[in-house]
Amino acid sequence: MNAYLRGLRLERWPRSGAIFIGSAAFFFLYPDFFRIFRASSLVLRAGLSFLLTWFISTANYIINEMADAPYDIHHPTKRYRPLVRGEIKKLPFTFLGIFLTLLGLFFAFLAFPLPFFFSLLSLLAAGFIYNLKPVRTKDIPFLDSISESANNPIRFLIGWFAFSPSSLLPPLSLLISWWAFGNFLMIAKRLSEFRFLKDKAGDYRTSHKKYSKNSLMLGMTASALIFFLAYLFFAFAFKLQYFIYVSPFLFLYLFFIFRKTLKEKEVMEEPEKLLLQPKFALYTLLLVIIYLAFFFFNRAGHG
Repeated sequence: MNAYLRGLRLERWPRSGAIFIGSAAFFFLYPDFFRIFRASSLVLRAGLSFLLTWFISTANYIINEMADAPYDIHHPTKRYRPLVRGEIKKLPFTFLGIFLTLLGLFFAFLAFPLPFFFSLLSLLAAGFIYNLKPVRTKDIPFLDSISESANNPIRFLIGWFAFSPSSLLPPLSLLISWWAFGNFLMIAKRLSEFRFLKDKAGDYRTSHKKYSKNSLMLGMTASALIFFLAYLFFAFAFKLQYFIYVSPFLFLYLFFIFRKTLKEKEVMEEPEKLLLQPKFALYTLLLVIIYLAFFFFNRAGHG
């Protein structure tokens, strides 16, 4: 594959699909809006919102690729990224990021309401804050995972406002639970790096110089607790008993990731790569099917 295409990290396109969780949540809570949209309109808006999110996400990967090049050389696999190896030049790579950004924001402003546009702009801003100095939260212990996980609720908002009127906001409890789940995964990734990179961990990720195994495990536990508290608050507030019933399965899901992080015999790369493991993928699929059933059951109840 062309080095520039590899630098865009095209294999991470599923992350942009996280916006559909926000869209599904909107239609779950406001099922009457299904009648407003034709099937063709639903597909078109969903497809365009995904594409624009992918544009901005890819621009953020370009920022990350360039900002992290001096650090990636200390990572066992990221040292082979094309920019680190000198296979691509910074100037054309930068222009490619600018082009994708302008294209994404232009069509977002043209085709969607302002909350969608500002949510997409927030996704771009989060990339700048996380990667670039003078802020570069990536170098600050725990603030690094907190800010990186902000992409979760931001993508949720993008998917929500792809269909929602500007006046309808998602429940704060949902945004918090979705952020906390992402923070749990990001700390798990850092714990994996801390365990296996050992003395070189601080060279690859500056925040590792102030982390410890216990502090990272505590961070994962706190994130899981926040996730369940916000999730259960949402379930009780909207009287969704079947969401409460499935919470033990969610606990097992997080416990599996926690256990795997502590026993894995190599550095855990990106959390979504867990889905390449058959048992984990099957369990994830089971949870997706359960929530889809809840979605259609709820819609039928309002039909």
